[in-house]
Amino acid sequence: MRMHNAAMIRMRVPVSLFLVTTILGVVIPTTVVVGQAESKEPTTPPNILLIMADDLGFSDLGCYGAEIQTPNLDALAAGGLRYTQFHNTARCWPTRAALLTGYYAQQVRRDKLPGLARGNRPDWAPLVTEALGAGGYRCYHTGKWHIDGMPLGNGFHHSYYLKDQGRFFSPKTHWEDDVKQPPVERDTGYYATTALADHAVRVLKDHAANHSDAPFFHYLAFAAPHFPLHALPEDIKVYEKMYDEGWEVHRERRWARQQELGLFPADTKLSAIEPKVGPPYPFPHAIKQLGPGETNLPLPWAELTPQQRAFQAKKMALHAAMIHRMDIEIGRVLTQLRAMDAFDNTLVVFLSDNGASAEIMVRDDGHDPKASMGSAPTYLCLGPGWSSACNTPFRRHKTWVHEGGSATPLVMHWPAGITARGELRHEAVGHVIDMVPTILDLAELQPPSVGLSTEPTAATEPMPGTSLVPTFAGDLGLGSRKLWWAHDGHRAFRDGDWKLVALDGGDWELYDLANDPTEQVDVAGVLPERVQELAQAWQIRANHFVKLVGGQGQVKPGPVGGRGRGKRGAASSK
Repeated sequence: MRMHNAAMIRMRVPVSLFLVTTILGVVIPTTVVVGQAESKEPTTPPNILLIMADDLGFSDLGCYGAEIQTPNLDALAAGGLRYTQFHNTARCWPTRAALLTGYYAQQVRRDKLPGLARGNRPDWAPLVTEALGAGGYRCYHTGKWHIDGMPLGNGFHHSYYLKDQGRFFSPKTHWEDDVKQPPVERDTGYYATTALADHAVRVLKDHAANHSDAPFFHYLAFAAPHFPLHALPEDIKVYEKMYDEGWEVHRERRWARQQELGLFPADTKLSAIEPKVGPPYPFPHAIKQLGPGETNLPLPWAELTPQQRAFQAKKMALHAAMIHRMDIEIGRVLTQLRAMDAFDNTLVVFLSDNGASAEIMVRDDGHDPKASMGSAPTYLCLGPGWSSACNTPFRRHKTWVHEGGSATPLVMHWPAGITARGELRHEAVGHVIDMVPTILDLAELQPPSVGLSTEPTAATEPMPGTSLVPTFAGDLGLGSRKLWWAHDGHRAFRDGDWKLVALDGGDWELYDLANDPTEQVDVAGVLPERVQELAQAWQIRANHFVKLVGGQGQVKPGPVGGRGRGKRGAASSK
């Protein structure tokens, strides 16, 4: 168990700087939702409910342009903030490591680089729960984990750890309070998304009954809408025929709604679907197993066979149904916060671990093509066509570090501390490494490693992120951000509005995100000095991470030259 017993040094947060601002209207579906509360001046550090979705695309919420019914999340956005330039690591486990430690995943050995194997975190990189627990917080975990160690051994007081993501109706591997639970049988009424909300509500009720004098941190990590596409029949019915017109039509509609919502500058261009870019990992046997309705490329809808169009439309209906259900269950958790009089002084944060996924595979119990799509015997994945729509307006998907893989919606709501209602935050360029500094800022705590570890590394390896608290008061930038990405050989570096990005084994591409947020015009060929500068910055940080956590040697540099000369980025899947 990694626990530091020394007392935390408190830092004051200028909550009084929050300003009243104008309201931006958000269209909310006509569904009963948890309403907004009047603001109350916080008298104690806020509770924090950190909600993470799995494989949810940038445009998959109503308040980010989707046709999917997400009234509870839309209501949080209408009563709080939405960020338009927030990022993850483009993959599940690196994002979760960064989210809860405040460090890049490679910085703490939770993702690989050449010369650096993925492994356990060093002792100087505990989860944020250790600082929070020492500072008086109760800490709870519900859902996916994908971090080294076990929840209670990492500072959580209660946990329901759902490891088996391949069986939404009958998980075989799950733990409660680090005690392994028996497998769940099919047809017993279990559905993972509902079960996670059940646990969250139960833990919050216990907190209200037995620990009401302490603030809480609750990390609620849904498995939805990650594959397999398993959904409840009543939710599937809502979206049964909605997607028959195809991914191009729905992508254009989402883009139109995003423009109406003011999410991007008026002159932003919608990226083109890349018809030659399929799943990041090939599983040809899975394509055959799934039958003639499957396709591993986002071809024009009109070129698909009638059988393919019907199959693909149903898959998107399942994806939507999973998000729809997640929103319903989030509403139940919010209702519990109100019932325990904690809603006003709870910061609710919602984001996704990566972009929507182009993956297609069959795992776990396999796929029965005769079973009803979305039921327990089936194993379906969204695929690149609908992933392109879900990641609107960006290009690429989960695992790639272009914006389609690494951009996430971010909703923040805190009636007692955020006076803005329905506002957008365009200027704050953020990353999941910012979440721990934000949480510690609000809790008035320092990181547990500061002054507590005997390892010299701890004193010389500050967290790379920054607190988002200043952005609560207005649409403020966070300085000239320098952000770093690497996953599966893909790599990127952002300095201010300039983003350098490369595919695995490919040349660097360069984009001016201030004028080209969807990465359409590669200017690497006309700005070679800028490419060289940013490539060197990426290399220096990569080499530092390898040296820091025990790797051998240096990261082999990728190609430096850019092929772009003011042309669209290449559509190669490599």
